[in-house]
Amino acid sequence: MTHPADRHLRRLTTPRAAAFAGVLFALLFGAALVLIRTELPGGGSAGMQWEDGSTHRLRIAIVLMPFAGIAFLWFLGVVRDGLGTLEDRFFSTVMIGSALVFLAMIFASTAVGAGLLAARQIAVPGTRSEVAAFGEGLLLALSNTYALRMAGVFMMSLATIWLRTRLMPTWLVVLTYVVSLTVLVGSDVSKWMTVLFPVWVLIVSVMMLARAGVIDRRGATRSPDTV
Repeated sequence: MTHPADRHLRRLTTPRAAAFAGVLFALLFGAALVLIRTELPGGGSAGMQWEDGSTHRLRIAIVLMPFAGIAFLWFLGVVRDGLGTLEDRFFSTVMIGSALVFLAMIFASTAVGAGLLAARQIAVPGTRSEVAAFGEGLLLALSNTYALRMAGVFMMSLATIWLRTRLMPTWLVVLTYVVSLTVLVGSDVSKWMTVLFPVWVLIVSVMMLARAGVIDRRGATRSPDTV
């Protein structure tokens, strides 16, 4: 029996706008990565890229990254909502944990980049190059070595869930496995390897938007709690 005070309560459901969170993340994160990579070309001594040239693109990328992170959290929520009662605790724990670690590493690397830009304004002879070299090494380690590999774990765990639940087509599962293995093994090979992740998120988001309603029909129907 429903309590009279609960008659006006409404069940909290996922907003329809949340379905576009993955697309927004892919666009913002991808744009930030392109701005960073094009502003900091390879070659030369470590840290020298942060001391020479313009920094307008880097500042734009630093501003975009927090909003990309917020959109990624919404994307993660949409993915979990799509799983519904089919969600497995083991794989979900790995998926959520790797996603949050990825996001933390990206924020940390962006903060290091912001610190390097701030350090450019302090003219201390003989120390700027060492600080810039250390900061660049830390930034690359956080973004390429750790964050990108956590993104690979996130994709692999999600692909395994899709494979067992058959929520997504086989070709997308295979593509996810290939991309995840590529970033896990070759994250340090190319600085552009990081772009694979937002491209994958964009593909998944478009698939989710195209298949809207299919996942809900396969999941269990939820009803408001009664007292």
